[in-house]
Amino acid sequence: MALGARLELRQGQGLVITPQLQQAIKLLQLSNMELDAYVEGELERNPLLQRDERESDSERDEAPRDSEDFAPEQLTDHAAAADLDVSHDQASPGEHATGDAQEAQHAGGAIDWSKAGKGGGGFEDTDDFESRLTREKTLSEHLHDQLSVVGLSTSQGVIAAVLIDSVDEGGYLRCDLAETADRLGCELAVIEEVLTCLQGFEPTGVFARDVRECLMLQLKERDRCDPAMVALLDNLDLLARRDMGALRKVCGVDDEDMREMVAELRALTPRPGAAFGGEPSQPVAPDVFVREGLGGLWHVELNTDTLPRLLVDQRYHARVSSGARTDQEKVFVADCMASANWLVKSLDQRAKTILKVASEIVRQQDGFLAFGVEHLRPLNLKTVADAIGMHESTVSRVTSNKYIATPRGMFELKFFFTSSIASSSGGEAHSAESVRHKIKQLIEAERTEAEVHSDDRIVDILKETGVDIARRTVAKYREAMRIPSSVERRRALKETA
Repeated sequence: MALGARLELRQGQGLVITPQLQQAIKLLQLSNMELDAYVEGELERNPLLQRDERESDSERDEAPRDSEDFAPEQLTDHAAAADLDVSHDQASPGEHATGDAQEAQHAGGAIDWSKAGKGGGGFEDTDDFESRLTREKTLSEHLHDQLSVVGLSTSQGVIAAVLIDSVDEGGYLRCDLAETADRLGCELAVIEEVLTCLQGFEPTGVFARDVRECLMLQLKERDRCDPAMVALLDNLDLLARRDMGALRKVCGVDDEDMREMVAELRALTPRPGAAFGGEPSQPVAPDVFVREGLGGLWHVELNTDTLPRLLVDQRYHARVSSGARTDQEKVFVADCMASANWLVKSLDQRAKTILKVASEIVRQQDGFLAFGVEHLRPLNLKTVADAIGMHESTVSRVTSNKYIATPRGMFELKFFFTSSIASSSGGEAHSAESVRHKIKQLIEAERTEAEVHSDDRIVDILKETGVDIARRTVAKYREAMRIPSSVERRRALKETA
């Protein structure tokens, strides 16, 4: 068989991820702090870009504007705000995109950034991937890892996440429980119940509100919280003054016992969170504001203070382009102009996308905003993506490292996504917590070995009640609630019979 070369023409479709598209996709997932540092780098690299230092509207106005201050054309031009009537559905979404690249490719026109605010923050293109892999886990990450397996209900999990975010680097809880309960719209007793659970997390002593409580938690774990030790903790001021005579009197112990108690107290850790890696504390600025309006409206508005104000210097471009002599100079000027225009368009699209996603999240979770944490609905990325005509990956990027300021506090956009279980009959989805509760009820009803349900049997029972769930999910929920397997439960019932 002879070998030879030949030409063959094939036609096909494909999506090429150009550097510009990669830039637009990356801008979506940057936090407002990272965004400004990225823009700073572009300003240094591209001579045709400059910051708009003119006074913005927000700096000229002493009082903040409300929803009535924005005309419809302003809302479109500036991608700044949106009013949501939570009693009605949104307008039908536009065409669905196939992913981040296609959505970035259709970026809108340049925005008038003279109406926007200033930015701030840090991001480096040469992000040290290796250092992120080897850095120490922070206390917050360690606590969130434990929260994911503790088996709290959806509302309790939300409360726990808020409390974790209120823990300082030493492990102490720095928030008022009554104020938190009022902000989240729940009873103080519920907050205290969640706190009791969290105080069982490692390292022992976290979530304490003062040194006494921190030491008390550690002593309870060691089963050394007797009346004498409690009296010592109640009089730490005497220990600080080294008034040992008064301490022996209030504790009712002799010299030897007092020395042992003090030595035991000194062996404890007054700052349990100090053992974990820490990062410099950075103030978090919200990317989006939500305010309650009249007639059931929620006003959603971008924080223009976190948006970079950029201009393309057309006059300088005209001057340097006319003065370019060599092909290399002409190419450089053309590349700078194209890059500058693309960056402005990408920033415009980023602002509009954040506003669009945040508005849909507010529409979906208006119950939480109006009535509190008990009314947080099951929500996933696909629901939001389908409603606004975007790809799930775009929504995921937009909600990463973006914060929304609401009447109930400031939350990351991902905070509003909670899990749900599909209905086997095609009806409304079940919340994950309600399914966990059903599993717990089935197992608690077991009285004899014959009544013990395997995970497969629980799946069948739940499907009969309209819950479509996989066996591995049942096992995961059961283990999260620290319920033994069916084999272990049968063995325990046999031993007690």
